[in-house]
Amino acid sequence: MDVKVRDSNGAQLSDGDSVTLIKDLKLKGSSTVLKRGTVIKNIHLTDDPDEIEGRTDKVKGLVLRTEFLKKA
Repeated sequence: MDVKVRDSNGAQLSDGDSVTLIKDLKLKGSSTVLKRGTVIKNIHLTDDPDEIEGRTDKVKGLVLRTEFLKKA
């Protein structure tokens, strides 16, 4: 089963893509805020088409909803 993962604009995402945040996001369990425009490089797709895994310089092991991302 091949799941299509799409960003907020409808562009298809795949493993290894780079995405940009379109909204400031406060991380649960942390005082860190990821600012709009932050680039998440080398993403990994999950079994859920609404979520991806990624990492930034500050935070490793992020799980982000695709509704807050656009393909870079």
